[in-house]
Amino acid sequence: MEKQIVWFRDLGQMRYKEAWDYQESLLQANVAKKAAVWQAEGEDAGEPDTEHHLLFVEHPPVYTLGKSGHMENVLLSEENLAARGIDFFRSNRGGDITFHGPQQIVGYPIFDLEKFYRDIGLYLRNIEEVIIGTLADYGLEGKRSKGETGVWLDPDVPGRERKICAIGVRSSRWITMHGFALNVNTDLNYFNFIIPCGIQNKQVTSLEKELGRNIDFEEAKASVRKHFERVFNIELREDSFK
Repeated sequence: MEKQIVWFRDLGQMRYKEAWDYQESLLQANVAKKAAVWQAEGEDAGEPDTEHHLLFVEHPPVYTLGKSGHMENVLLSEENLAARGIDFFRSNRGGDITFHGPQQIVGYPIFDLEKFYRDIGLYLRNIEEVIIGTLADYGLEGKRSKGETGVWLDPDVPGRERKICAIGVRSSRWITMHGFALNVNTDLNYFNFIIPCGIQNKQVTSLEKELGRNIDFEEAKASVRKHFERVFNIELREDSFK
């Protein structure tokens, strides 16, 4: 199968809403390309000229609540959130509450899945596989937890379950947005103020905590990129803002 070209951009540090709006603009541009082809030639016409993108970003501290989430999983009032300098957004992704912050790799794939496969479940499993491969580069055995999206350490050992990567996505006409958040050197204290992903009595961890040392952040991002290319059979090409 021929490799898909994916345009990669590292956005650096960017507030959540700004990155969300940027993702949405890329998604809508692809949706518009599909709609134009379908209107002109019908849905059995050739492939629309959609583009794939992969964005990396670090957000200032922010809690985001997915469309199936519950406010009771946020343990701070709006006043306390503001006092601590933490943003809060209701998102249109799947999943419940999660945290984004500095030294966390947040990845947003804007993929046209019709050029890969029409299977959101497989897409989620493949994102998990990317992170599992990244953890293996650091000598850690990442695993899936039955019935729960994301990547874990020791998910089958009661009292030892630790989530290291949260995943939540949205798709429109098979165009994806939102994605994953991998804790690298993340300040895990922020997770004390929420029930992460709405899952009670399970821990959150990071590469730094597991390995007992500060992790080279750029090295970790390079590992994630490598495994995206492997798992999705894609070629990442550097891109800048247009």
